[in-house]
Amino acid sequence: MTDAWDGIALEFLHNNATGARLVVVAGADDNRSRRAADALATALEAHGESVERADTIEVDPSVLREQLVSPFRADREHDRVLVLAGPDRLLADENRGMWHFALWHSAGDEPTHADASALVDMTDPAAPRRRYADSCGTAECCSD
Repeated sequence: MTDAWDGIALEFLHNNATGARLVVVAGADDNRSRRAADALATALEAHGESVERADTIEVDPSVLREQLVSPFRADREHDRVLVLAGPDRLLADENRGMWHFALWHSAGDEPTHADASALVDMTDPAAPRRRYADSCGTAECCSD
């Protein structure tokens, strides 16, 4: 696990401590979405969370609610996290309200997504870096 994934997991847990929580991992590359979701799930498990992992190509909001979101949220007795990997359209306007946290991954010059909770640069998959949607895009200039 890298510092990027650990930091994102801690941020998510700070803001979403209990309940049936949904995290979406999306971007331009489906394979990279799966790798990022796996890494984030591992980081969440390292912090003691019960994590379920799923992949989807579905982006229709009514189907997502019926097949994934509603069944997952139906069990209110257990604290757990669903980490869902899929295509960029999972962060479309009609889908954004379903997720407690949205992670967007990119590589190289791929654009980021302004509505994501967290941005990760996966140009080097072995050393992902957290990005910030400001003028410099790095944590170094944002931390004093």
